Parts: sequence; C-alpha cells; structure tokens
Amino acid sequence: MKIIHRSIIKDLSLTFLLALAFLNSILMMEKLIRLSRMLSGIGATVPDFLRIIVYIQPQLFTLTIPMAMLLATLLVYGRLNADNELVILRASGMDFIAISRPVFILGTGCFVLALSVSFYFGPKSSISLREAITRIIAVRTPLAIEEGSFNTSFKGIVITVKGKKSANSLEDIFIYDSRQKDAPRLLTAKEGKFFSREGADVGLYLTDGHIHITKDRKVTEIFFDKYNMTLSLEAGSPTPKKSELSPPELLEKAKEAETQKKKTVYYLEFFRRLSLPLVCLILALLGPPLAMIAGKAGGVGGLALGLLTFTLYYVILIYGENLVLADRLHLVPGALAASGILSVAAGIMFVRRNRQ
Repeated sequence: MKIIHRSIIKDLSLTFLLALAFLNSILMMEKLIRLSRMLSGIGATVPDFLRIIVYIQPQLFTLTIPMAMLLATLLVYGRLNADNELVILRASGMDFIAISRPVFILGTGCFVLALSVSFYFGPKSSISLREAITRIIAVRTPLAIEEGSFNTSFKGIVITVKGKKSANSLEDIFIYDSRQKDAPRLLTAKEGKFFSREGADVGLYLTDGHIHITKDRKVTEIFFDKYNMTLSLEAGSPTPKKSELSPPELLEKAKEAETQKKKTVYYLEFFRRLSLPLVCLILALLGPPLAMIAGKAGGVGGLALGLLTFTLYYVILIYGENLVLADRLHLVPGALAASGILSVAAGIMFVRRNRQ
C-alpha cells in the first residue's frame, strides 16, 4: 500500500471514530430523556444509567455507522481538495479509482461492522436493555415509595403508605387509581408487596383491604383478602419487540403472522437490517465525488452535504416503507427503493468523476 493511502486511511479512521461518537451522542439524547422520565421516579442510580447507555449503543450503530463513514469521507477528501492535494495526485498520474481506494477499504470495514451489529449485536443488546430495565424496576421501585409521601411514578396511580416493614413490604396503603377515567377507584389495604412482571410493569400484591369504585354517581364497595394489581411506569418499555429478533427470527415471525400487515412489518424490518449495512458500500462510491462537489467549502460544506444526503436517503426509505404498508407498492421495490436510487446516483457520479 502506498504511503499516501496509509496516510489517508489513518485520517479517515480517526475522523470516522469522532463522527461516530458525535452522532451516537446526538441520537442517544432522545432515548435518554425518555428513559430518565421512566427511571428517575424510581430512584435509578448513575451506574444504572451508564449500563443502559452501553446497551443502547449497538442499536444506534446500524444508523450512525453509514452516516459517520460518509461524513469522514467528505471531511477528509474535502480537506484534500481544498488544499489542492487531489489535483497534485491526479497530475502525478493517479486515477480517481486509486485516489478513492482508502474509502473503499473503509467502506468494506464499515459494511462488515454494520452487518454484524444489525444481525447479531443489535438484537442481543436490545434483549440486554430490556432485562436491565426490568431488573432496575424490580429493585428500585419499592425503594422509591417513602412513608407519608405521595408517589406518582406509575401511570394513573397515586400511592401513599404509613409504614414500611422492609424495602419491599408496605403497611397501611392508600391508592387512587384513575386509569379508567369513567370509573376511578380508591383502594386501601393493610399490607402490600411488590413483585416483578414482564416488561416494564410491576405487580403489587395487596392483602386485607377494600375497593371503592365510582361510576355514574354510583359507588361500589368490594372487600378482599388478596388482590393483585399491575402498575405501569409513566413511560412504556423503550425496546420494541421486533428489535430483539435476529433476521432468521424475523423471517420465522413473518411466516407465522396471522395478518398480511404483520407479515409486511416483519419483512420490512428484515430488509432494513440488510439495506442499512449495504449503504456503506454505496457510500464508498458516492463519498469521493461528493467531496469534489463540496469544493472549497471545506469541512462545513462537507458536513452539510453529508447530512443532506443521508436525510434524503432516510426520507425515501421511510416513504417507501409507508407505501408498502399502505399496499400501494410491492414489498421488495418499496423496501429497497432508497438503496437503489442511491446506488444509481453513486455509480453515475463516480463514473463521471473518473472520466474527468
């Protein structure tokens, strides 16, 4: 490998890592805000949030790896173009394919990395994220209930207790349940204990109490010895189920789906797992010509052009998937339309630039 190629690959790799960290931080903010609303009310600690941040990363990599690769290419080759180094390389006899070879190497590496994340590490991290949140809820929720204070961590529920035998055992419990708007309930119980349920829900086992139900100016009173309640946190589970499935499992779910719409949803998720890593190879062709278009605008122009390109790609991807879901377009053309359009544009631009 030529010295100039090694130098460019070094710059591309460093810029790619910095862009990847920057993009992941930006996209992670929305998820963290949603998670903080859900977990801060039950007393989640800093180590809990750090563990969740680690589990979120692979889910973001599928989207941010192609974006970071394109930005790295535009920034590095834009700088080479602004400094007239690309002109010198062409004048020395190096063709455009040879100049773009470092991007091809980076694109191949990003494709392998994105494919492994999309097929294996992403689903595994989604499962780990759900399990971590479930453990945090099971452990921290009882600790968040304090004696003599109102707790509103749960959706439509207000809880207050007079005493606690232990972290998990409550005494003299008062609960206002407004989840059914037309029939609010008041519950009192002598004792209660929390227990884990599936997902982001928590169970509360009550003993020796009664329930007042108000509906249409009528009051119903029910006495009970044992009563189980299901409590949901203010935010739902942050992990959709299909993100936990590997591609073979997605295909299996699609075959077992009862309706055509559910079948289509699983197939679209499968094609997205394939198309996003494939974009890395397409951008290896598109990046160098785009860097030439950015011209003397430098890093700012390259950054703006990269974000615009990927925004258009993602808009076409979502639009194609929506057309498929609306039964206005066949599955394969709709799912691969964005990649197909980007491939044609990349091929035309690269061939034209190579002929110049």
